[in-house]
Amino acid sequence: MSARRPRSLGVDPATGKEAFVIARPGGFLEALADARALEAAALLAAVVSAVLEAGEASDAELAALVPPLHAALDECVGMMAADQE
Repeated sequence: MSARRPRSLGVDPATGKEAFVIARPGGFLEALADARALEAAALLAAVVSAVLEAGEASDAELAALVPPLHAALDECVGMMAADQE
């Protein structure tokens, strides 16, 4: 069994602060965190696709995409692993 980790629910528009929860497996807050993570990953994938299709990004610009891509992939893999438990 893996340790549960804080999950983002997004940014509060009133304060600009990101809200995190440690959600109960199968609970409502976990479903919200999953939906937010999938939406963020889909948007990031669309941005990366557009950058790659344009073919004009520098190596430094492409390298800047690696950390957010890794974070999104890690979050999605964590969701899949939680589903297997």
